[in-house]
Amino acid sequence: MPGPAAAFSTGANPTIRGEKAGEGAAIVLCHGITATRHSVVHGSRRLERDRHAVVCYDARGHGESDPAPQGQGYGYPELVEDLEAVIAAEAGESPILLAGHSMGAHTAVAYALRYSERVAGLVVIGPAYDGNIEAESLEYWDGLAEALEQDGIDGFVAYIDRQQSIDPGWRDSVLRFTRERMLRHRHLDALVVALHELPRSRPFETLHDLEGLDIPALVVASHDAADPGHPYETARAYAERLPRAQLISEAEGQSPLAWQGGRLSREIAAFAADLASL
Repeated sequence: MPGPAAAFSTGANPTIRGEKAGEGAAIVLCHGITATRHSVVHGSRRLERDRHAVVCYDARGHGESDPAPQGQGYGYPELVEDLEAVIAAEAGESPILLAGHSMGAHTAVAYALRYSERVAGLVVIGPAYDGNIEAESLEYWDGLAEALEQDGIDGFVAYIDRQQSIDPGWRDSVLRFTRERMLRHRHLDALVVALHELPRSRPFETLHDLEGLDIPALVVASHDAADPGHPYETARAYAERLPRAQLISEAEGQSPLAWQGGRLSREIAAFAADLASL
């Protein structure tokens, strides 16, 4: 989105920086951990052309946003508060469409569970939280944080290369995208803390909580060969539990739909058009 980032903050919370472009019904985009506001629709302008006001922002400690203040952290309760500050500042009073990837998907769902009357629809892209927090997973995230702290971006990328089961056909692309997104962050020390804290935070208790969320939802899954960190079966589980959800994905062997900004934007635009017709 053009122009310098706007600043959103409330009370003692950190300054959250983001952007708004376009006119029309609001769509708020929430990115994943160690990503930035540029990483949800990857620069696509399709949503603005389809007459939506698109709001995107960097989560606390990510991109251009400030780290968590002393006494605060990087758990989902704080992320939901930050999202509420952004929505209050930029999205108006009408119900909004929330679209989030990974951490952003969990934040969007947690927000909808708390403020269901404020949400017209959900786009849940590549969810990874399945209701369980396992020791093996925490070891991975702690190792990633330590690699970043000790060896910077090079160490971060090398750790992912060693630890993730990336299909050889996608390895170079994954590592290149990873390095590019890490270069956008101002506060790598804050990311180290977030990598330790966020995986220990629950956006909601169990997937059964989704069964009471009577909001239209589009769940975007990716096949595991290219994106094993966001399992296809987890996305399927969300779609099965959300009462008004549909599940979409790329065809086998294609680049993950979550990586295809243009196509993903078209799917979100089509979903938004369906919402408008309800």
